[in-house]
Amino acid sequence: MKTQRRRRQEGRTDYGKRVKLLKSEQPRLVVRRTNRYIITQYTVSEDAKDKIVFGINSKALLKYGWPEEFKGSLKSVSASYLTGFLVGKQIQKRKLEQPIVDFGMLRMQHKNKLFAVLKGLIDSGIEISCKEEAFPEEERIKGKSLKEDFSKYFDKIKNKIETEK
Repeated sequence: MKTQRRRRQEGRTDYGKRVKLLKSEQPRLVVRRTNRYIITQYTVSEDAKDKIVFGINSKALLKYGWPEEFKGSLKSVSASYLTGFLVGKQIQKRKLEQPIVDFGMLRMQHKNKLFAVLKGLIDSGIEISCKEEAFPEEERIKGKSLKEDFSKYFDKIKNKIETEK
């Protein structure tokens, strides 16, 4: 009887998907979701060993003007979009190669936080093909669906990310 590898048994790694991503020989943008944050890492694989070039956590949005009263919502759809937008701008700023997106074992449902990260990447200028109906609505992205209206902060943060050098 064949036993599963430890990381597969723990629900952390899909080895079939990983092999396909490594065979593409392109850099990957690894997106992970925790209970508090959205984590993105630009990763390059060399001899099946991953090297993280840079990583951005949604906690970095506090530096760009994310209000303290919304600190608990750094995993919201708005925070996901802005994190993706920030990563896309960093990729362009560092003149890195276009990555492929790696969501790992996360469940892929349309209009969720993961697709908000993708929408942010595409809006920042990264070329990734994805169906338009998979993205969340504009009201959800801007934060109008939160307990308090976040849209007044959203545009300020996005403009600050765009104008950063």
